[in-house]
Formats: sequence, structure tokens, C-alpha cells
Amino acid sequence: MNFLNNFFKIQERHSSIKHEIIGGTTTFLTMAYIIFINPAILSESGMDKGALITVTIISAAIGTLISALLANAPFALAPGMGLNAFFTYSLVIGRGIPWETALGIVFLSGVFFFFLSIGGIREKIANAIPLCLKISVTGGIGLFIAFIGLKTLGIVSSNPATIIGLARFNSQILIGVIGLFIAIILEIKKVKGGILIGIISSTVIGLFTGDTIMPNSIVSMPPSIAPIAFKLDIMGALKLSLLGPAFSFMFVDLFDSLGTLIACSKEIGLADKNGKVKDLGKMLYADVTSTIIGAVLGTSTVTTLSETAAGIAAGARTGLASVVTSLFFIVALFFTPLVSIVPSFATSPALIIVGVYMFKNIYELDWKDYKTLFPSFVTILMMPLTYSISTGLAFGFISYIIIHAGTGDFKKLNPTLIFIGALSVLSLIV
Repeated sequence: MNFLNNFFKIQERHSSIKHEIIGGTTTFLTMAYIIFINPAILSESGMDKGALITVTIISAAIGTLISALLANAPFALAPGMGLNAFFTYSLVIGRGIPWETALGIVFLSGVFFFFLSIGGIREKIANAIPLCLKISVTGGIGLFIAFIGLKTLGIVSSNPATIIGLARFNSQILIGVIGLFIAIILEIKKVKGGILIGIISSTVIGLFTGDTIMPNSIVSMPPSIAPIAFKLDIMGALKLSLLGPAFSFMFVDLFDSLGTLIACSKEIGLADKNGKVKDLGKMLYADVTSTIIGAVLGTSTVTTLSETAAGIAAGARTGLASVVTSLFFIVALFFTPLVSIVPSFATSPALIIVGVYMFKNIYELDWKDYKTLFPSFVTILMMPLTYSISTGLAFGFISYIIIHAGTGDFKKLNPTLIFIGALSVLSLIV
């Protein structure tokens, strides 16, 4: 006990081993849905679903453990929502890029992220991006994810007359809608693991209707990661035309991580009155290292999840909580038969709820300033309409620069932002 207290500085942060265990358990329950969702999304790119289940769990366990030991932070990491959708729907399906090459792009984005840490370049880029675009990126990804959830659930489908329309309802859609309302009501009531309970509820209802198939066993050795591990194509990713997607992965990861880390660090007392976070560099190194490891194992960008806030609210203050969360993921490895039977109509509602959580941040936009509101609107709208996060980002940057230059407001422009805008134009042309 003394070793744990001294290593993780539990008493120094006004916590206890009990609180850390409760906090780590809470974090796992609120983020465990990623075990179901990430394989469901990435498997549509042609990757082996069984291997994806194992890799998702392993990458989450490793990333969270790195955060615990390197930064002594109660932050949990796993494949990020939005980034996995970008991987599958924008790159592999949308642009016809092999999933091996897409993994190479994720790997390179992690390497770029790592080198940006040298000399404070990362912070300079972060400061150069207008706040309105930072907010709208999250909102756009939320809308994009929710749209994917509605599509995979089957509520909306293609329509030759109106492009998309309402689909015919069937038993699976109805079960998914029931699971959706179970999850959102539990989330509103702040029940820990509400999304996870919604997924499980839909799966169980499906067993009674015959829409879910029972597994042959409950406990087994995890599926092999051989079909996807170490299959990334780095050389194939080294193309000028793929520079935009690599930058998009890095950009979204950077601001997702920074936003979560800064907000959660304030909650546990690691931020000073000026907002400077102690050991932020170590936390970001844990993030980028996890991304690189995840790409090698065979998953999209691993990042710090906002669900960490639930564990902090339950008492987590140190890396011991992350160790507890990581151990839960390791145990989950041996229950993969249960994970593998979860149908898409059970996981799709979770995408809709996560989309709502991400979209809600747009209230922070300045609704009276059209110079910032228009680029934000374009960013948010173009992501789901073009089925691409990077395209939405590109239009957002370009429109922001054109509007501010056209109105003579040059003080809001800086060399870094203009450079990003040039990259955006190049990305759209290529």
C-alpha cells in the first residue's frame, strides 16, 4: 500500500486507493462501448472483426497503462470515435485506399505529432487555429458520427429522388431504437455505463426475437491479431495526395487530446490559475505513443477519451485509476465470444449518442459574428455531406481565410494558418 501511495502520489493528490479503484472502474464502464463500436466500424473497411476486437482491447489497455505509468494521470486511452469513422468511411470506402495504407497514414500522423512536440511546434499550431474552427471540428464530427449511426441502424437509406430518406422499419430497427432510448435516458439520469447498458439491452432483446445469435461459449482465448497486426503500409502512405488525411488525423487527435487533457486536469488540480497543465507534455507523449503502437497493431488513432471525466467525477486523481481501467480491459479479452455476437443494430445507437455529445459544443460559437460563424457552419455541414472529416476541415480553413482577407481583417490571419490553408487547397485539388 505504501508503494502505491508513494509511486502514484495518492495522498498528495488528496485521494485514496478506494477512490482510485472506484474511479478506474467507472471510467471503464463509461468507455467499454468502444470494445463493440470500434470493431463494428473498422470491420467495414475489410479488416477481420475478431482480430479488431482483440486489438481494440489491447490498444486501450496499453495506452491507458502508458498514461498511468508515464504521466501518473487518471486518463484512459482507446481508439477514438470520429477518427475510426474517418478511417473507414472517408479513406477506405470513400477514396478506395487499402486499409493497410490507411493504417500507414495513422502511423505517419503519429510520427508527425511526435516531431511537432519538439521545440513547442505543437503548441504553436494549436494556438494558430481559430477557436471557432476548433469548436466546429468537434461539432462536425459529432454530426458525421450520428449520421453514420442512423445509416448503419437502417433508419435512413439512399433515395434516388432525395439522395437520402426514411427507410422502412423492421424488427432490428425497432430494437435499436429501444436501445437508443434506454441508453439516452440512463445517460440523462447519469447512470454509469448508460451507453453500454443500451448496447447490452438491444443485444438481449435480439436474442428473444431471433435477431441475435447466441455464442458457442462465453469465455475463450481472444481471437488472433495476425490478420491485421503489422500489416500497415507506410511506404504506400508516403504520397502527396495523402498528406491531407495524415494532417487531419493529427489535427483532430491534437485538439481532441488537448481539450480533454486540459479540462480533466483542471478537475484534478493539475492546472494552475493560468490554465497551464503540469506534465501536459508527458500526457501528450502517452497519447502519441499509443497512436503509433495502435497503428502497428492494426487500429485507427488511439487517443485520450472524454469518458475519462466520468472516472474523475467518481474520485480518480492518479494513474492508479488508469491501472484499474487497464486491468478491466485485459479481463475483457477473455470474453470476446460475447462481444462478437453484438449486432450492428445494438451498436449503432451508441454512435448517435456519442454524436450528440460531440455536437453539443457548438453552443460556444459566437452566433453574432458571421466572419467566424460561416466557416464554422461550412466545416460542420461538409463533414457529413461529403462523408469526410478532412474535406470539412479543408473547406473550413479556406473559407475562414478568404472571409477575413476579403473583409480586411488581416490581424486574425497568421503564417501558420495561411500555410494550413494552402495545404487544404492542395488537398482538395489532389
